[in-house]
Amino acid sequence: MAASYGLRFDAGRLCLDLVATAGGRPGEEPAERLGSPERLRDWLLRSGAVPPGTPLAAVDAAWLTRFRAARDLLHRVVHAEVDGRAAGPDLERVNALAVTAPPAPRAERGADGTLRRSLAGGPDCGALLGQIARDAVELLTDPAARGQLRRCEGETCSLVYLDTSRGRRRRWCSSEVCGNRERVARHRRRGQRPMKR
Repeated sequence: MAASYGLRFDAGRLCLDLVATAGGRPGEEPAERLGSPERLRDWLLRSGAVPPGTPLAAVDAAWLTRFRAARDLLHRVVHAEVDGRAAGPDLERVNALAVTAPPAPRAERGADGTLRRSLAGGPDCGALLGQIARDAVELLTDPAARGQLRRCEGETCSLVYLDTSRGRRRRWCSSEVCGNRERVARHRRRGQRPMKR
């Protein structure tokens, strides 16, 4: 189960998982989930943006600043799309990020003989941001995927996720986090009702 301010990877797309690194109640100051270069390194590995075992010593405060700026940009664009508003100049900024070549993958044989993915060179901040921006462009220009964008119905959550559930009736970004909070709140409300005589 994810902690309230822990990293979240249940949005369904790489770009949405980056957007989820700032969350919280609508209208309040967002919770910062990328608070340090170490947290960014953790996010890069756990999100699948880089293959497991990729050396990330180059990730520093400058990378963190650039990732947070891209996250805030994607947050505005994705939420505008969910709300049915035009993203305007922000969309052009996403397009500008997307033209950067993503990191080149390569297949490498591991010690046990199986193939594994690695990067052709050291990770580059701009290339990784380009990869995430391309994911956002693909998401927003695919009518079927765009139609699956949902905002979590949890009262303390503003995360946007891709609803790939059967019947498209998913209500929460995570059943274990926001869904569980809602079930607990519903149970408490039932317990507070006066008993009928």
